[in-house]
Amino acid sequence: MKTIHTLIALFLCAGTLSAQETVPSVSTPAPQQVVIQPQHFGYLSYNDVLHSMPEYEQAMKSLEELKKTYDGEMARAEQDFSKKFAEYIDGQKSFPENIMLKRQKELQQLMEQSMQFKNEAQELLTKAEEELMQPIHARLKDAIQAVGKKHNYAYVLNTDANAYPYISGEGEAENCTDAVLTQLGIK
Repeated sequence: MKTIHTLIALFLCAGTLSAQETVPSVSTPAPQQVVIQPQHFGYLSYNDVLHSMPEYEQAMKSLEELKKTYDGEMARAEQDFSKKFAEYIDGQKSFPENIMLKRQKELQQLMEQSMQFKNEAQELLTKAEEELMQPIHARLKDAIQAVGKKHNYAYVLNTDANAYPYISGEGEAENCTDAVLTQLGIK
């Protein structure tokens, strides 16, 4: 029995020694210093730059001309309606009932056609504006990206609509409006 106890004691001592050899010693690393650098960024009024572009002015002129054309057609349709309505009012007393109903139906159709034309004209004007402005917005976006890369900005903020009422001027924020205008060839 003593032999068994001795063997067990030897196994336990041997196990403890081998366990100590296999466990690596853990030391805590020295704390590393993290350096946070402030980001460099630019800001501008997108609308101010957009309105400064000659392409924008030309697009607005084209859109205005198209609007005048549609307005002229709507005015003509209103004159036609007014004329037919005046004829209807004048003939109310002398026209037979079936002619009166026919004229009422014509007036109703003219009103519906006029409303449909106004809606279509508005949709066409909206579509024309989108088509005219798409290349202008693309050119401005390219210019902003070029300035951002050139000046190593992390980002460029659009200050329109009072989105950023305060921007710290501690050397990391730059008004890049003039740089974008120069990139566009305006200044």
